[in-house]
This record gives sequence, structure tokens and C-alpha cells, in this order.
Amino acid sequence: MTPHIESAKEDIAEIVLMPGDPLRAKYIAETYLEEAKLINTIRNMFGYTGYYKDKRITVFASGMGIPSIGIYAYELFNFYDVKRIIRIGSAGSFNKNINVGDIVLATEAYSISDFDNFMLKKDFPFMPGNEKLNQVIVKTAQEAHLDIKEGKIITSDVFDHYVDFANFLALHEKENYLANEMEAFGLFSLAQKFHREASCLLTVVDTHHSSEEISAENRETALDTMIKLALDSIIK
Repeated sequence: MTPHIESAKEDIAEIVLMPGDPLRAKYIAETYLEEAKLINTIRNMFGYTGYYKDKRITVFASGMGIPSIGIYAYELFNFYDVKRIIRIGSAGSFNKNINVGDIVLATEAYSISDFDNFMLKKDFPFMPGNEKLNQVIVKTAQEAHLDIKEGKIITSDVFDHYVDFANFLALHEKENYLANEMEAFGLFSLAQKFHREASCLLTVVDTHHSSEEISAENRETALDTMIKLALDSIIK
């Protein structure tokens, strides 16, 4: 046990699927996993372990922001010997070539967070996802005839709707970022620290070039294509 995870070590699989929302973790476990067992309830940050097509996996919520995913990913990597984490989340976008409903696979995450300084004692504005794991996800998407977008994303400490539009738009256009979210940079930093593998799949739920969006009420179930892609990649 840790201060944030009550599970026994044997209760957590080597591969973890990590949504931000605890209710999304519950939804995934109840919808897709067989023999799903609730293995964490501390702070209502739900974790479940079960089987997907005979592959044992854990679904564990991260909460929102680098500090939150930083706690759970650190403890899963360091104390529970988790080997791979795939973050699955929602994202916004300022990129005019990205539409609501698009699935984005992060090749690297940009952030001005100090998280990497504390964890790695180095300043890396870009933190890469694991290339090997990303290749598996891309191949799985191709086999399923899914069109996913690969590229850089921004991990921000501030919800993008609450920041100056012009400055954020300029930042996106400078490097052609595909999406913005709040966790991947921290996850990728910890994967590097512990020599583990991590990827990030995102479904774009709103874009600043369109009034279309996926409502908060519908996000729990509207991300099924991405969830299924992550699960099918895990069994490979």
C-alpha cells in the first residue's frame, strides 16, 4: 500500500490503461473487462483489474493535471512494478486541421512545467511518448481501419478555455500542435525516470475553430473508439 493506493501488489497488472475520470475507469471496467475487481477506492480514484480477451490489465484513474497523474503514475511504476501505461483522455485543439471526434496519438508533449526538473533533474520542454508502444497503437489502428492523427501535443497547467486565446493560438501554430491536455508530460517524464513505457491517446472533444463539442455528460461513453483502440493495442 501507498498513501494513495490501497491495492496489494498482486492486484495490479503490469499494463495499465489510465483515464483521467474515475467514472470513466468504472465504465471501462464494467463495459469491457471480464472478472473486473475494484482494487482502489482511496479518494474515489477508482482502479479495477480484470481481463480483456484473456489479457490481464488494470484500469486506473489519474485525476486531472500533472500533479495528480504524477502521484499515481509514480506509485504504479515505482511500487507496483507496472511496465506500461497508456493514458486515454479528452483534449481540446486550436489546430484548424483537427476536428471534434478525432483521435490523436501523442509523439511528444510540450510543457513549461517544472515536473521534469524535479523528477529527472533536467529541463526538457519536450517529453516523448514511447516509440515502440506508439508503433503498436498505430498498427492496431491501421488493422481496424481507423484514421488517427500522430504528432506533438501541449500539456498545460491551465484549462485552455481559461487562457488568452491569441497567445495559445500562436503557440499552437508555431509547432503545429495537434491538441492540448493536462497530463501527458508528467506521465512521459515518469516513464523516462523509471525506464518504463508510456503512450497517450486523446479524443478531441472541442476545438476553438468550431462550436461543435462533446458535452461533459456524454464524454464518459463518447470515447469508446479510442478506448477500444487502446485495449486492442494492449493485447498485442
